[in-house]
Amino acid sequence: MKILQGVIAVVAVIFLLGGCAGKEVNEYNKPAEYWYEKMVSSVASGRLEKADSYFSSLQSEHVSSPLLVEATLIMAQAHMASEEYLLSEHFLDEYNRRYASPEGREYAEFSKVKAKFLALPNAGRDQGLIDDALKGVDGFKTSYPYSAYMPLINTMETQLQLAKGVLNDNIAQLYTRLGKPKGAEYYSHIAPIGWVDPSAIVKPKIVWYKRLFEGDGTSSWYAFMIPKTRSVVSMDDRPSE
Repeated sequence: MKILQGVIAVVAVIFLLGGCAGKEVNEYNKPAEYWYEKMVSSVASGRLEKADSYFSSLQSEHVSSPLLVEATLIMAQAHMASEEYLLSEHFLDEYNRRYASPEGREYAEFSKVKAKFLALPNAGRDQGLIDDALKGVDGFKTSYPYSAYMPLINTMETQLQLAKGVLNDNIAQLYTRLGKPKGAEYYSHIAPIGWVDPSAIVKPKIVWYKRLFEGDGTSSWYAFMIPKTRSVVSMDDRPSE
């Protein structure tokens, strides 16, 4: 009898703990303030997955809540601070689509440009991301020519243009090493920055352990291992007509 009572007590405890554990997961039908406070608390403690969940509950249960305006911007900034730039842009797009005033839209568009800019930890590696960020800059300058954010936009544009120039120069040097003069000439003259003296551009320094494996942009320690073969897709290898 005592054994049976002990088993029943253990089972009761398990069910009780299971109920407590699942209570937070299955929470619903709460006031908007409840979900908002939970979301803010999770953001403050760095638990963004939880914060996303609480935001979804707030948005689902309280579609017209005025708290959603601020909550959407909080989530956008939180993801940007955590270097989750695609998620940040998602929340900014959601803010623009549903809540933004004209002033709020300007701030959101600036934040989207900033997210694209910050998404380039090493601009010398991704030509497409640089071009995408520059398109964002051009779009913002067209839409908000007198924006208070223009000095920051111009600073980001300058850094992006310089990064693009350095990248094109590195590509030109690569084509030169591969014996592709047409490719080298093309990238040497593509989109030059007329208002910047090329000799004044200081190329970024590569950390030694990255330079060991990636080279310094002009050569690599493993260059002797690469066979000197002619590319079958290069424009330089096509016979002249």
